[in-house]
Amino acid sequence: MALVTQAAALCVIAALLGLVLRRSNPEITLLLALAAAAAVLLALAEPLTELLRFLERLAEQSGVSRTLLTPLYKTVGIALVVKVGGGLCRDAGESALAAALEFAGTVCALLTALPLLRAVLELITELR
Repeated sequence: MALVTQAAALCVIAALLGLVLRRSNPEITLLLALAAAAAVLLALAEPLTELLRFLERLAEQSGVSRTLLTPLYKTVGIALVVKVGGGLCRDAGESALAAALEFAGTVCALLTALPLLRAVLELITELR
């Protein structure tokens, strides 16, 4: 709870500073947003490591093949990167770049999920 409160406070402060600085230095506003996003992501390094360890242990104990879970994790990672990147592009006034990034993320997520989709297709074929 404390981490999300700190992250929210940092982001709100950066946003407010961005509003003040936008009139005089719009370039600094984007750098401020990038710095705040980077700080939040760095603060999440340890909790993310703990989460990944738990997911690995869960996969081992459940008996689910790692080849099925890896695409799922990668797809979630792609979605998070695209969400942050798209937001930063929009903040910089580049909606077209944000849309292109979202499209690229969708294609990459689908490509990453192909092994999982193939496994589902094989399972459906076997059930016939």
